[in-house]
Amino acid sequence: MINTGLRYVGQAIAYAAFAALLWFFATAPTYSPIKPDAAMIKLSFIHVGQRKVECRKMSPDEIARLPPNMRLTLDCPRERLPVLVELELDGKLLLRHELIASGLSHDRASSIYEKFVVPSGRHQVTARLRDSARTEGFDYTRSTDVELKPRQNFVVDFHAESGGFIFH
Repeated sequence: MINTGLRYVGQAIAYAAFAALLWFFATAPTYSPIKPDAAMIKLSFIHVGQRKVECRKMSPDEIARLPPNMRLTLDCPRERLPVLVELELDGKLLLRHELIASGLSHDRASSIYEKFVVPSGRHQVTARLRDSARTEGFDYTRSTDVELKPRQNFVVDFHAESGGFIFH
């Protein structure tokens, strides 16, 4: 009987110690990925570039030579163009990267996720993207003036159907 009581007391002490350790590590050691006086800019999006080669209308002879289940009027190669993205902070280039389309045939979306720790304060952020076959300039450009607070996360996103870059 005494052994059973001691066992329960020992279990209670062990559970209390374990709960105290959980509480300590859940609250006490504060972690911040950036300095207290800095902010973070995150560039993150997924976008499909334009086709590398335009679709071609097939002739009636070409269509007739195909098996019945593959008879389409258009021949559209799958490969997509790379997406070129630039990010500037106060006129200084933070990133210039060419995103190759994913997939075995390079026919899927290009994606990026980059983080930049910057000083807090007033900044001008400019984002540019080219997803077409043009060799100069960009298809989408957007700039904004932003007041970054210490430890703030500022996100640069891209949605072509919404007009391009979105700043949050």
